[in-house]
Amino acid sequence: MWKNKGKSETAAAKGKIFSKLAKEIMIAAKGGADPAANARLRMTIEAAKKASMPKETLERAIKKGAGLLDDTASFETVTYEGFAPHRVPVIVECLTDNKNRTAPNIRILFRKGQLGNSGSVSWDFSHVGLIEASPGPGAPDAETAAIEAGAQEVEDGEDGASRFYTEAHDLDTVSRALGGQHWTVTSAVLAWKAKNPVTLDAAARAEVEAFLHELDEDDDVQHIYAGLA
Repeated sequence: MWKNKGKSETAAAKGKIFSKLAKEIMIAAKGGADPAANARLRMTIEAAKKASMPKETLERAIKKGAGLLDDTASFETVTYEGFAPHRVPVIVECLTDNKNRTAPNIRILFRKGQLGNSGSVSWDFSHVGLIEASPGPGAPDAETAAIEAGAQEVEDGEDGASRFYTEAHDLDTVSRALGGQHWTVTSAVLAWKAKNPVTLDAAARAEVEAFLHELDEDDDVQHIYAGLA
């Protein structure tokens, strides 16, 4: 999953992050407002807490998604596929309440790349579970934890964390197993993992990063997956 590492901690940036997290929570809460019985909701709540979302905002998003308020949410997931500059494959997941607004915006944003049809690049990605976790006291090393928990693959993450990849249907099972091994799970989501990531020189990579940054600034864009090494 591509992340905008250069996003500043301004109030506007935080507001955009909270808005995207609230959408995730509302979609997840459609499956029930109790996080103990709703794995997807439980993980989105953890992500919101990690981002320091205010408690009131979080609770309102849960209630709104679960239909417990008068102004219920009506978002749907729309996926776009195409290429960034230098033929880097990209999958963009949007959460929108108005596809007639989102579609033309995405077409404009892809002018510096190439917007494709459904299936044009997803064949070059695997749909996987992605867990980000950090070891706590007494936790085994990442490789051992991955084997014991049933993860398919593990790689180094940021700030001492690790990224564990699972089969899509094993996401919650592996996440719980890692927690039982004293690993603190900070994110557990379904994601797209590039099979053949592209390696670029510094100048070309900067051009692709700028393209992805512009995509990420759109309010309807929720997740970006880029085949970038």
